[in-house]
Amino acid sequence: MRPITGPGTKKIMGIKFLNNFLLPAILLTSFPGCSERTIETFESGRAVSGIGSDEYKGEKSGKVTERIVFSSNRSGPWRIWMMNADASAMRQLTKGGPEEHDVDPAFSPDGRNILLSSNRGDKIGVWKMSIDRASRLERVCDRDQAQWSPNGKKIVFRRNGKIYTRDLATGKEKKITPNDWLHCSGPAWSPDGKTIAFACRWDAGNMIFTVEAAGGTPAKVYDKQGACEPQWSPDGQLLAYETETHISTIRPDGKENRPITYFGGVQRYPRWSPDGKYIVYCQGVTQRGPWELYVIPSKGGAPVKLTEGASDMNPDWK
Repeated sequence: MRPITGPGTKKIMGIKFLNNFLLPAILLTSFPGCSERTIETFESGRAVSGIGSDEYKGEKSGKVTERIVFSSNRSGPWRIWMMNADASAMRQLTKGGPEEHDVDPAFSPDGRNILLSSNRGDKIGVWKMSIDRASRLERVCDRDQAQWSPNGKKIVFRRNGKIYTRDLATGKEKKITPNDWLHCSGPAWSPDGKTIAFACRWDAGNMIFTVEAAGGTPAKVYDKQGACEPQWSPDGQLLAYETETHISTIRPDGKENRPITYFGGVQRYPRWSPDGKYIVYCQGVTQRGPWELYVIPSKGGAPVKLTEGASDMNPDWK
């Protein structure tokens, strides 16, 4: 975690204060020109824009069984929230002290549990909770950016710039990125369980790689436009990822790169719908937010705004 330095900056117990902005330093990767996984609470006013899609609204207007979980500062500190895929029935899942922040939620394969990153206990760690018993959080291990394996028996996560897997039953961990790769982040497990996609920062910029889940030599997928935050489509045929300002999709072999968002503002944190037809993401007026959640067809089209008020980030869809 690279410290923030400069006038008006100080660091207190993992929370960074930069001038008038509060930045809980839970998921900071310091990727220049790409997502820094930095959660910010803004005192400034809001600027809101969005485009409605009758197609999406109509498709989701029946009985809603899919849910979106996300992190939000709408109640003060960053907490985990959940809503239906049509933005109805929004509710807060986690609670805590004013200095405790919960971010980056990820659904388990069966949709019953959530992984998240938190600074509870004054130490950044991966935590697990049941949706039905959100008040009972269980600490899994140190560090952040965790996602589940397809069978739910393992997780992949980041620690000290390296990517690890962890067996949840035994606690056994395995580092799967090379020792001299110092700035890896955003790991995501492929639907078949064989491969993990992740990003890594080099002097030349940010790049997307894949590596076998058991470890090995990473294969480069894409190395332009500050690419990071790769996420597998449900069928494993595509990766959605973010650039400096927009979201694209690409095949794991590096072919068929295609922009999905190309309008104003900054779009980040893409996640697929369970059927692969849509991508949920967050959009900010600038790279400093404030952030709102949107949905767009995975082949491109008109986005639908889901949330407004405060900042909403890190969505996941099940």
